[in-house]
Amino acid sequence: MLAIRLPENIEKRLEKLAKRTGRTKTYYAREAILQYLDDLEDIYFAEKELAAVRSGRSKPIPLEEVMRRYGLEG
Repeated sequence: MLAIRLPENIEKRLEKLAKRTGRTKTYYAREAILQYLDDLEDIYFAEKELAAVRSGRSKPIPLEEVMRRYGLEG
């Protein structure tokens, strides 16, 4: 269970969307969190890998090599 307080203007927008579409505010809040969570995870893992590359703990693989490995050469 999660309870959040939203700014009044966001709450009104959410309510308006829910009424116009016949869905619940909870549905849209859940969808927004899931989408944003995906983005946050992608950013976090990309930043972590970049730090590993910069520190020498990880080595990048050139795109050409990845394409060759998976038979994607054009």
